[in-house]
Amino acid sequence: MQIRMNIILDLLFPKRCVGCGKFDTYFCADCVSNIMQADLVCPKCEKLAVGGQTHPVCRRRFGLDGLWSLGIYQNPLKKAIQKLKYDPKLVRDFIPVLTDIILEYWARYTPFVFDQIKKEGGVRWVVVPVPLFWWRENQRGFNQSAEIGKLLAKKLGLKYSEALKRTRYTWSQAKLKSKERQKNIRGAFSLNSKFLILDSNVLLIDDVWTTGSTLKECTYVLKRSGAKKVWALTLAR
Repeated sequence: MQIRMNIILDLLFPKRCVGCGKFDTYFCADCVSNIMQADLVCPKCEKLAVGGQTHPVCRRRFGLDGLWSLGIYQNPLKKAIQKLKYDPKLVRDFIPVLTDIILEYWARYTPFVFDQIKKEGGVRWVVVPVPLFWWRENQRGFNQSAEIGKLLAKKLGLKYSEALKRTRYTWSQAKLKSKERQKNIRGAFSLNSKFLILDSNVLLIDDVWTTGSTLKECTYVLKRSGAKKVWALTLAR
């Protein structure tokens, strides 16, 4: 019955690549191969860093321990992220595709953060998404970072926790300059008392790294609340 329903849905609403518009897939092989990779950088100074680890001289008590991004924020990845963020119809089918691309890349190249997770058996690691304000999430009907985080945690065998909550509405970061972003997001997050991250290592999920203001503010809250390490994982930067 489910197979028949899927066939009917494919006939009525055929899959189209979010990058180039080709039919039969949500992200074609050509667009996947055209995701532009770049050398990983330190999340503090944004200069080249081995494995995306924060440079020893850049480390801060409540700062990020590293940053990993799938690719550069340009097409076709840029177009894919934009469509995913504002089209709830894509969430169910396209997020698994993106998650599989991330895991395929990790399996092939074993980035430093993945190596750390494997060595520790994932026991102390927890996947935490950057939250949306409740009004915005209700308006969209989903939080793309949370959906990616849930699936990634499931496939990696890690714990998943919505440990953070957004306590106030903030203006869209995309329209603000660097200093304005920092001011806009300061104090916008708190720890959700339902979830504990004490002594855990956190894989913090968001869609795009621009200046890092949001991820840095989330990291500050997590580390002040007892998290040991926090690595940011984004689709693009």
